[in-house]
Amino acid sequence: MRRVMIIGQPGSGKSTLARRMGAITHLPVEHIDRVHWAPGWTERTRDEKDRLCAEIHAKPEWIFEGGHSSTWSERLARADTVIWLDLPLWIRLPRLLWRTLRHWGRTRPDMPPGCPERFDREFFRWVWRTRASMRRRLNWFYDQIPEGKNRHHLRSGREVKAYLHALTAAMARGDLGLPHR
Repeated sequence: MRRVMIIGQPGSGKSTLARRMGAITHLPVEHIDRVHWAPGWTERTRDEKDRLCAEIHAKPEWIFEGGHSSTWSERLARADTVIWLDLPLWIRLPRLLWRTLRHWGRTRPDMPPGCPERFDREFFRWVWRTRASMRRRLNWFYDQIPEGKNRHHLRSGREVKAYLHALTAAMARGDLGLPHR
């Protein structure tokens, strides 16, 4: 395990899983929100996002969580592990609300500087409107993962905890081929 791609809908826990996996494996963690946004909630251009993603993909090791699906094929080509966090909307929406309240007025760790958390009604509407179409797209993408890649389709908090427990055990045994750092 050297390059991990984590996908999922908003509120599924991608950033949290990436940070926890980074703490276990000592692989560098990359967050798509740092690619998507520049300081001050300024959205980067598509070309700039593509370039920044390509720079991350070129690195020898990473845990890269999030979207920008136009670069997924390049990310998948480099990834050796893909994790799809597929949690239901009734879990994700309260998580998003709690995240907003918990970080209100402060910048989350997975965001660039100068992006204090705020309530964004349009973002919540988008999450609601795309709940089915985005899941279909993620399912289609997951089905395209070629043989030889490690695939994990996690559908609940319990499955995520079990995955992290197994990852910790594999790391302790040295089964991942990663040096102890």
